[in-house]
Amino acid sequence: MINSERLAEIFMQLVEIDSVSKEEGKIAVLIKDILESLGARTFVDGAGEKIGSDTGNLIAKFKGNTQAPPLLLNAHMDTVEPGRGVQAVLKDGIFTSDGTTILGADDKSAIAIIIEVVRILKENELPCGPLELVFTVCEETGLLGAKHLDFDLISATYGFALDATDTEGIVTRAPSANRLEFRIHGKDAHAGAAPEKGINAILLASKAIAPLQIGRIDHETTCNIGVVEGGTAINIVPKLVTVKGEVRSHDEDKLDRVTEKIVSSFKDVVENYSGPGSGDGLPRLELQVENDFRRTFIPDDHAVVTLASRAAENLGKKMITKRSGGGADANVFFEKGIMTGVLGTGMRDMHTVRESVRLDDMVQATELLLEIIRLHTSEGGAPA
Repeated sequence: MINSERLAEIFMQLVEIDSVSKEEGKIAVLIKDILESLGARTFVDGAGEKIGSDTGNLIAKFKGNTQAPPLLLNAHMDTVEPGRGVQAVLKDGIFTSDGTTILGADDKSAIAIIIEVVRILKENELPCGPLELVFTVCEETGLLGAKHLDFDLISATYGFALDATDTEGIVTRAPSANRLEFRIHGKDAHAGAAPEKGINAILLASKAIAPLQIGRIDHETTCNIGVVEGGTAINIVPKLVTVKGEVRSHDEDKLDRVTEKIVSSFKDVVENYSGPGSGDGLPRLELQVENDFRRTFIPDDHAVVTLASRAAENLGKKMITKRSGGGADANVFFEKGIMTGVLGTGMRDMHTVRESVRLDDMVQATELLLEIIRLHTSEGGAPA
């Protein structure tokens, strides 16, 4: 039933359309045209204007031909850099780029799979309840499309995002995350002639970072300092440094404790400074802590999990519930009360020029999604 050649063709067409974050307009038009030709009502919300993209999120709705609760399917349209001028290569059943760019299987393998699923449903007139397809922008830059999605257009209370690797796994637990930014204001001075007149902002940042535990804190929690920017020349005492980092945890209390420990370290170093150059309100600290996304926690007996598990079993496969260290649009949907499990498409080495995906894995993901829809429709949905 699945046309693997057609699946491969649409995937290659999708990845060779540039759609780095905030430039998803061209690919959105293609997806919109395809889905409208298959009978969808489509909507483009106002998220693009709010976050600086050249298009909003694309929502496509299919009425279906059988009474059942609506089912949400989600993928994101944007890719990371280097994502321009992708040349897809298919060799021995494996898609790669030519090695100079990413491939874009994250998340265009998901888009191709969803399109193939809809095509199969339509051409075979298979029983299907209402489907709500949500293709977001700017997922890679902080889930911004999902955060600004017009949820008035969504009536589904559960569904699936396709944005992971394992085709025999469903992500039901993902962490909360905080973004942190610190700006330490010191005092500039000539580094050779009068260093004692200055306050080295980079040195203060280093002292704040040095005692911190960075990396994996425990099985639920991670922490990273990812950006340090400051200074203008090697012979000038730097008067400003910016430090950016994050904390992630599946436990909200741990998230708060690790975040507070980092904040306290920066405050202590700056507030207790009494060395050369101090005075007139310097050194000074500006800080910002912002929640990036909230955790996802879907019980094992929820319809999202049981549907995927039973569908996999019917296909002779297994389905393992998984814990993720990353965020996805599903985190935002969960916070809005939409239980969204994350399924895999087979994509590997995402965000690198070594990214790849096997066509067979995409076919398996398509089979699984079709069986999920069949079960969901035949049983008139499942209680959330």
